[in-house]
Amino acid sequence: MIEITTVGLDLAKRVVSLCGEDASGRAVVQRTLRREAVLAWFAQRPPCLVGMEACSSAHWFARELAALGHTVRIIAPEFVRPFRLSGKNDTDDAAAVCAAVRQPQLRFVTVKSAEQQARLVVHRLRQGWQEERTASLNRLRGLLAEFGRVYPNSATAALTGARSALADDALPPALRRGVARQLDHLRELDQCIDECDREIAQDAAADPRARRAARLNGWACSPLARSRLP
Repeated sequence: MIEITTVGLDLAKRVVSLCGEDASGRAVVQRTLRREAVLAWFAQRPPCLVGMEACSSAHWFARELAALGHTVRIIAPEFVRPFRLSGKNDTDDAAAVCAAVRQPQLRFVTVKSAEQQARLVVHRLRQGWQEERTASLNRLRGLLAEFGRVYPNSATAALTGARSALADDALPPALRRGVARQLDHLRELDQCIDECDREIAQDAAADPRARRAARLNGWACSPLARSRLP
């Protein structure tokens, strides 16, 4: 079996490009595998150093490969870029990762545990719903402005104006129906965000590290003390 000491992976949605090098830094294998075949390929090989860019599924691959005995390093994309010797494609990216992961001075991304990633899901969903809420408010404001209803630049003013528009018989029924649907959507988003806030606050209250950080920043971790974190 060819001795492989370092492997660079370029993760994509359906396939993974792989570059393997020996102890001298010579590329001894370059191939593309289906995602479901990657772990089986590594399971047949002795432990080695594996590098990959920080991207979707990188932490999952890192945990699975570490369980097989390999040493895994996740690298921020900006630290891989200087090692790309030619055009950007999957093969060249895998080779660049392989070169980057051998650098002793490089800073690596800490591999997240499954529990940490599960907590991050709540934060990411909250952020997405918060952005969607802002976009929905702006859309509502723009629709009403087309009919001469212009309100101060605040969420409270936009919502108050939209509710008053529902009772304004001078506005077309189609507009009022649209405003009602948008207000229903905003209420659903507020409920989702509030549920995330409660879950985040409960997690923070149960985590000693979060409690210490909260004391440093002057925030109360109790859900009763603060229902929505910034």
